[in-house]
Amino acid sequence: MTAHASTIDELTVQRDRARQDHAALAARELKLDLTRGKPSPQQLDLSAGLLESPEAAVSADGTDLRNYGGLQGLPELRAIFSDALQVPVEQLLAAGNSSLELMHDALVFALLGTLPGGQRRWVDEPQIAFLCPVPGYDRHFALCERLGIEMIPVPMTSDGPDMDVVERLAAEDPRVKGIWCVPKYSNPDGAVYSEDAVRRLAAMPTAAPDFRIFWDNAYAVHHLGDEPAAIADLLGLCAEHGNPDRAFVFGSTSKITFAGGGVAFFGSSPANVQWWLGCTAKRSIGPDKINQLRHVRFLRDADGLREHMRRHAAVIRPKFEAVDKILNAELGGTGLAEWTRPEGGYFITVRVPAGCARAVVAKAKEAGIALTPAGATHPRGDDPLDQVIRIAPTYPEQSELEVAIAGFATCVRLVGTEKLLAEHEG
Repeated sequence: MTAHASTIDELTVQRDRARQDHAALAARELKLDLTRGKPSPQQLDLSAGLLESPEAAVSADGTDLRNYGGLQGLPELRAIFSDALQVPVEQLLAAGNSSLELMHDALVFALLGTLPGGQRRWVDEPQIAFLCPVPGYDRHFALCERLGIEMIPVPMTSDGPDMDVVERLAAEDPRVKGIWCVPKYSNPDGAVYSEDAVRRLAAMPTAAPDFRIFWDNAYAVHHLGDEPAAIADLLGLCAEHGNPDRAFVFGSTSKITFAGGGVAFFGSSPANVQWWLGCTAKRSIGPDKINQLRHVRFLRDADGLREHMRRHAAVIRPKFEAVDKILNAELGGTGLAEWTRPEGGYFITVRVPAGCARAVVAKAKEAGIALTPAGATHPRGDDPLDQVIRIAPTYPEQSELEVAIAGFATCVRLVGTEKLLAEHEG
């Protein structure tokens, strides 16, 4: 990123104006939060019907859902999400409320038990590592850090991870046991994986026979526009290329219905599903099938799911549009920032000049605007260029969001012009 050239006098005027704007902003004693990608109360209100208790807790096949059992979850609910997650119903499991829990469990199960196609437990390996596309999702990195898994950053592109790097590392290093992927409207860039990237992930040689793609399809149905992005069928491509057990697919209703009261999904090959059920049978008698039934009756079918998500988009699309409009007005043409314009998902990525992200976040904090910590988009919180800032526009009220983004832009102008002046004077 290169800021537009200016004279020292011009930069001094711009810096002084930014300092005045920042001081005025701080004097307002704001308390605004753009840190997490949470549904707004207005979005949560869309699912109020879930709070109605089912008239009868009986599944379509007559099973009494008040009792134990049913580790795979309700077939009716799995059928609603099968197409969206690109997993056949019989290979899709419906579980508790958190896909993050399922990803945690997948890692722990692989550490403590041998995966299909594996030679030994991961915990018995001298060392294991995961490929981590960056910028990426901080909670993926936190899981690896918690479990002692080495993280190897891989650059992200607009079409997905840099597959030349991924293919080389996976083929040459047996320590590399997996890769994290958010394939549609990725966190935080909003990138959509191209068909070529998905096919190469499915087909590439790997030094580890039990290599797994952790396919976190968190935003499978979270479109902002009328033409949803499409991604290739990873499970089908893995089977086509002779690697049927390679993919673990995860999803949830966390940003569809209630974040704390939804349903999470795991999908994979028949062999992996049987392995998973064997592991989960040791820790659970079955999921909350009453809650799953609520979701079935509320969403009804795949068309009902799509209609529900159109209502979500109507709530949050204006917020994404407002962020882009304000950033254009405040920073467009300055060379001090670049930002993404995602077609779905929950985040916008802003890139500021190298060495400025932490300072921008600190200035925003001084002004009462909470941002995700700079570096959170990279393993161990270390963005080597100190450049990436993640914006989460969904939760605040529209008016608060607009104030926060305008204030954020002021902080970018202040830090950016101070850096440019220092470079000129140095």
